[in-house]
This record gives sequence, structure tokens and C-alpha cells, in this order.
Amino acid sequence: MKNDKQDGMQQVEDAKKTFLSGENFYTHHFLGAHQVEEGYVFRVWAPNALSVFLVGDFNAWQNDLPMEKDDASGIWQIYTDLANEGDLYKFKVTQANGREILKIDPFAVRFEKRPGDAAELYQFPEKKWKDGLWRGRSKRSNHFKRPMNIYEIHASSWKQHEDGTPYSLADLTEELIPYLVEMNYTHVEFMPLMEHPLGRSWGYQLIGYFALSSYYGTPAQFQDFVEACHLNNIGVFVDWVPGHYCINDDTLPYYDGTPQFEYIDPDRAKNNRWGSINFDLGKPQVQSFLISSAMFWIEMFHIDGIRVDAVSSMIYRDYDDGPWTPNHEGGNRNLEGYYFLQKLNAVVKLAHPNVLMIAEESSSETPVTGLIESGSLGFDFKWNMGWMNDVLRFYEMDPIYRKDHFNLITFSFMYMMQENFILPLSHDEVVHGKKSLMHKMWGDRYKQFAQLRNLYTYLMVHPGKKLLFMGSEWGQFLEWKFDEGLEWVDLNEPLNHSMQSFTAELNDFYKNQPALWELEDSYDTIEIIDADNTEESVLTFMRKGKRKKDFLIVILNMTPIERRDFTIGVPYPGKYKEIWNTEMQKFGGTWTKHNEACQSEPFEFKEYSQVIKTTVPALGVIILKPESINTRKR
Repeated sequence: MKNDKQDGMQQVEDAKKTFLSGENFYTHHFLGAHQVEEGYVFRVWAPNALSVFLVGDFNAWQNDLPMEKDDASGIWQIYTDLANEGDLYKFKVTQANGREILKIDPFAVRFEKRPGDAAELYQFPEKKWKDGLWRGRSKRSNHFKRPMNIYEIHASSWKQHEDGTPYSLADLTEELIPYLVEMNYTHVEFMPLMEHPLGRSWGYQLIGYFALSSYYGTPAQFQDFVEACHLNNIGVFVDWVPGHYCINDDTLPYYDGTPQFEYIDPDRAKNNRWGSINFDLGKPQVQSFLISSAMFWIEMFHIDGIRVDAVSSMIYRDYDDGPWTPNHEGGNRNLEGYYFLQKLNAVVKLAHPNVLMIAEESSSETPVTGLIESGSLGFDFKWNMGWMNDVLRFYEMDPIYRKDHFNLITFSFMYMMQENFILPLSHDEVVHGKKSLMHKMWGDRYKQFAQLRNLYTYLMVHPGKKLLFMGSEWGQFLEWKFDEGLEWVDLNEPLNHSMQSFTAELNDFYKNQPALWELEDSYDTIEIIDADNTEESVLTFMRKGKRKKDFLIVILNMTPIERRDFTIGVPYPGKYKEIWNTEMQKFGGTWTKHNEACQSEPFEFKEYSQVIKTTVPALGVIILKPESINTRKR
């Protein structure tokens, strides 16, 4: 018994040392509140505090439970048998300047519901996971050569009950997962689920890096949700914010009265753009804290990937509004953030090589994906913000001007292999007066839906993984509102209902066409047929799979003019069959049947010696597949 106690004490001492050195990636196992014997032990890091008291329901929030400081680590500790599961608590900190303030537990795994922010004593129920088959397949899968089509969701505004209360994770398990299956998505991505005090922040200003927001339900419910997703072949990603945190005084900022989690330099500590506080990413204890948070979410909830928010703000000193100082090399790179992200990715990938690390990063100055040894940050995927900005600008444009700006939809072909990209049509594009995707489209309501079908097809046939924000799949007209449910009533309208059916069928088409993802990490995946037809504003290219005969011919018409007898080059003589047409009547268009199969003819078209002729619908996209071709001739 004595040896067990000594071993436990030694483990705590070792945990403190590695926490201080930035090499403890499981700090949540000893910091925070933990049940031991007949009570709880509480530990908090506050190196410059003058005193810390534990206060809570169990002692009527009185100053009668003083914590003891370990001077070497700056960690305060107390054991009490007064506390019980479900009790709320905080730490009363006398800061370095003598000020007394109630502070949250940074390592709490549960908080009370808003507007309160006290931590709640919570024990994770022991779960016997049933997703072994999914996880086994994931280990054997090459994510870069598999389809990935992500449905982005804000948990509390997907659907709400009649009384205006949001769906819980239990409700989402019952309704969202069947919807994801019906719509043929491969993954769901949640905007941050961690505890945050203000819904208006959408979850991007956190206080609880180890706590599922009580607004959404219990940790056990989220575990059940992830498991149910895996049993239905749906992967789960979660947004995470390691760059900055909530400015609320009783949470993390200046915890012990000095710059503890934040930079000493006030210009670097303050995030002017978002009204938050920046983590000092070079501080070893902060690295232990943040990497432990990532590991906690991966291991406790079996999530399949983490999307790291606002990477640009972490790797550039001049990204924010306001004054900034160059680094010691005279440049604008935030070296602490750069090396922290490399370390984060190295640690996660060593422990969980199949968990995907995804960056939301808007610049092109720093390699983001690929091997760390090559100078990259080490992420698996990067959101292609340039593609998103260019493409939406093009589709918002009156078609009469598109011929003069055709490079907006072709420029991405020049850099599409520089990173492993996800093509995002995300929540950021449908708020703050930007209008919904459907409302962005040019023309009357019919033309708007025609172009939305065109846009989504272009998304699917362009190299890169896919992401679409909730509500966009049926063309919701109104902007997204974080505090209201989606406009599901729209689906009573025929065009919205047809749009939803179109998206589901397009998603299924994508999953079942290997040419759209099999060679996606290589330029071999695409062959441009004609990107110079600016006068007619028609773009044509091929997407190719591993086998010679496995390719698709894509024709996108960006004008409201039907193109009859439209001629393009094809690689082999033979017959080509139309397998996709965005203007079919069932999708909300006017076409009742597909174009007849095209027989190629010997004729020179650029470098091709064979051509086909077909009709391309106004504002439409058609996709053809070889039906019977001679691959020995080209």
C-alpha cells in the first residue's frame, strides 16, 4: 500500500516536471479535479498567485479550503472529502497584485449552463465503444485517395424545438445522422463544441478547453453521437481554437495577475480583431495545456479529425489589426506559433496517425501540409480560401462580364497541388451581410438555382476534398443566424426541395466516381481540355482515375445561353455517354432527357485528334463518360 502511494506521488512529480517543460500531453490527468479515495483532489497552475482557495457548493462558497502551493511548479493543490459529483466550484485567487477574483478551473471537463461559468464535478461514465470496425478501416485507409465530403454544422442552430430551445446531441443523434446518410455525406464537421460563454462568438472564444459545452448536452451524449456516426460510416471532425481565448476576466486571462497563458508583450497578448486574448505559444506550460486539450478530444470522443481555426493569426505577427513588432530575425513570422503547430502535429500524428489535422489558413507564404522535415507545419489538409474567394466572386458576377474574369475559376488549377486542399463553402461565407450562397447567385430565382447547381458540381469535380455549410444544400435564401434554426420550411417550395435532392444525388455521384478522388494528390488526376474559351465562358476538362478508361469529361457553361453543337476535343475515338446534367427536370431544371451519346469524329482540336459535339444547357454542367472507346489510339 505504501509503495502504491509512493508510486502515485512520483507520477504526480513527473507530471509536474513534464508540464513545466512542455512535454506533458496528458496534463488533464492530474490538473483540474479528480476523484481519489473518498473525495476529490484539486490542482491548478497559478505560479504568481499569493493564495488560492477552493470554493463551491460543498463549502457554501466560503474561504475555508486553502490550497497548498508547490513552489517548484507553481501548482496549487488540495484534497477534500466534502465534494460530490455535480457540485459547482471555482478557485478564489489572490493575484500577484493582491486583487481577489473567482477564476474558473482551466481543466474542468464540465461547466454549468450559461450564463454561469462555474465548473461542475463530472465523472465520465465508462463507455464500451462499438466503433472498432470503423476505426480499423480508418487505419487501413489512405484519406488522400478516398472521397471526403464534409457537412459543416453549428450544433445549436441546425434545428430547434418548437419552444426555441436547441437540439441536444441526443436529438442530433436521432435526426442529424440519418440526414447525413440520406444526403450521402462522408463526414460531419462541428463548429467548436468546447465551452464558451457567448453564443454570438459561434464557439470561437473558448473558456473550457477540456469541456463540451453544457449548452449542447453531456460528454456521454457526444460520445454516443460519434459512435453512432461511425456505425453509419460517417466521420466526425471538430473545430478547435488554440490561438486565442475568451477575454472574460473570471476565465483564463491574466489568471494569477500576471501574463500566465498570454504573451508578456501587451500588443501580442491582445487580439484586436476578435476582441480576445492570444496564447503565448512559446511558453512550455501553454504547449502542454493546448496539446493535452487536442489529445483529450481525440481520445475521449474518438473524433476523426481536428480543424485548427485561424492559423494565420498564429503564424504571422502582423496578421492582427494594431501595432506589431518584428521577430528577432526582422520578419513578420510568429516563430513561437510556427514551432508550436509543428509540435502539435508531430505529437498528434505520432500517437494517432489516422486522425486528420486540418488548417484554416488564408495565406500562401507558409507551407501548411506535408512533412514537417520539409519546412511545412505538418497538417494533413488546408482549407483553400483562395479558391473559395475567387469562385464566389465569379458566380456573383453578371454573366456578361464573366468572359473578362474567367481566370477566377481557372487560376486554382495553377496551384491546386501545392497543398492538400479542402474546398470550403463554409459558414463564414453566409453571414455578416454576405448573403446566403443561393442569394449570391446572379439573376432571377430560377437562374439562381441553376447556378447553385452549377457551383456545387464545380465543387465536386475540382480536385480537392469538399465542405458545404448546413442549409446551403437546399439553397436557403436567408443568411445563417447562430441563434435560430435553419429555414426548414423552405423545403415546402419545389425549387428548394429539388435542390436538396440534387445535392444528395451529386454527393452520391461523387462517392461513386473514382476519377474524382483516386489520383487527387497528383496532377495526373486532371487534364485541361479548354480553359481558353472565355468568349463563350465554357470550361472543359477531364478528371481521371487509375485505369486508362476511367475518366470523366466535364463541360461547365457559365452563361445563360444554351450551347448547341458544342465541340470539344476528346482523347480517344469512340462513344461518350452523358451521365450528369444539372438541368434535368428532377433537379429543378427543364430538361426531360439526357443528350444522346456522342460518337467522336476525326478532327483537330488543340492537341486532340478526335472531337465530339453535344448540347450544353444554359448555366448548366454536363459530365460525360466513355462508353466504348479505343484507348490504343490517341
